[in-house]
Amino acid sequence: MLDVTLLIVDDEKNTRDGLRLSFEDEFDVYVASDKAEALELLKHEHVDVLITDLRLGADNGMEVIDEALQMGQPPICIMMTAYGSVDTAVEAMKRGAYDFVTKPLNIDALEILIKRALKSRSIEHENVSLKKQVEKKFSLERIVGKSAVLARVFETIEQVAPTRATVLIEGETGTGKELVAHALHNLSGRPKAKLVSVHCAGLPPQLLESELFGHEKGAFTDARRQRIGRFEEADGGTLFLDELGEIDLNTQVKLLRALGERKIQRVGGNAVIPVDVRVLAATNRHLEQMVADGKFREDLYYRLNVVKIVMPPLRERKEDVVLLADTFLKELAEENGKPVKELSPDALQKLIQYPWPGNVRELRTAIEHGVVMSNAAKITLRHLPQSIRDSHESIPISARPVGASTVPGSPSGHGILTSTDLANDDLNLAAMEATLMARALERTDGNRTEAAKLLGISRRTLQRKLQAKG
Repeated sequence: MLDVTLLIVDDEKNTRDGLRLSFEDEFDVYVASDKAEALELLKHEHVDVLITDLRLGADNGMEVIDEALQMGQPPICIMMTAYGSVDTAVEAMKRGAYDFVTKPLNIDALEILIKRALKSRSIEHENVSLKKQVEKKFSLERIVGKSAVLARVFETIEQVAPTRATVLIEGETGTGKELVAHALHNLSGRPKAKLVSVHCAGLPPQLLESELFGHEKGAFTDARRQRIGRFEEADGGTLFLDELGEIDLNTQVKLLRALGERKIQRVGGNAVIPVDVRVLAATNRHLEQMVADGKFREDLYYRLNVVKIVMPPLRERKEDVVLLADTFLKELAEENGKPVKELSPDALQKLIQYPWPGNVRELRTAIEHGVVMSNAAKITLRHLPQSIRDSHESIPISARPVGASTVPGSPSGHGILTSTDLANDDLNLAAMEATLMARALERTDGNRTEAAKLLGISRRTLQRKLQAKG
């Protein structure tokens, strides 16, 4: 283990030299005789394990531990002393020491302690790394999901973000187009530069032109002073044009010129102003059809459509509903100071079946409604909005991409709960139960104890039901 570094701090030379000789075959070993020497080494060398005596002449080993634990990558700290006592041990542990040993030292026991501490630290680092990997796998910025269709969106964002390419983001209302824009900007390599947004649907043509390009004093009625437009404001950063399909044809011409020449003119002005802006645009309309209908300029469409990212509607990524619901539940429960921690099986079932015409935005609103209306640890069906409770529309809850796993015990025999199954009232309950058990096991990676908790039943009951279904 020569890649592991020890720092031994003791004012007795024989102890320092003895420990160095004992461990230098397995570790890189530094020694220090007092606090000042130890802190100097900690400042300039990476140390994995710090072993310090409590008494260091006029100094105190506790102070060395305090300083070491304030560092960016603090070492594992072990206290040693000939003045061992319970009080000293407790104090050392309170200050962050991993453990406490007394003199005379048992070298073999100390070596075991060091290796145990290193293994524990390694496991902690692995867990942190794994958590980051999981978070990265299932989310990008604030876009959450594990479906194959969303994974392709993540890949495109990561590929395109570092470039200067103009990106056209399409998708229905509520799918998260603005989140894509933020992710592209934050991963661009220029995240400290401005991201300036313009909602194009909220302004009449004359005001939109002024909003984009600015205006000079007296350019039109009420133009009492010069105004800097959003292109200039975003100089060096990113300009996000939301609801691009609402821009009128006259403004489209000026936008095309600005994109092509990277220069603008304020309304009522003659000065040509260069701008360094990356443009991202989003729309919930079909621009190709608008081009065919003569409502959107073809040349502007192709200028904007260098890379297209299509955000899929939630009904096309049903496997993300549970993950999104869990994410929103945690966030909104904390935000509202509520004790809610999970969704009951019947509420979860309804969320999975519901077609979500308002997409992710509607799901978040539904979870917020449930959090606010529940005073218990669970959101049940009665806590969901009435529009969702009363909905009889549904999408097969196990609808997944080709190659996805199937649900055991469905009446159709296909492993998927279908609309035909739902129509058979006498088989509906059994099918629902089989599906919920399968989804609970999927969410808990096959852990039956956790799956039973999720379903609100005992592990023994879950085991019995699974056995009954073969």
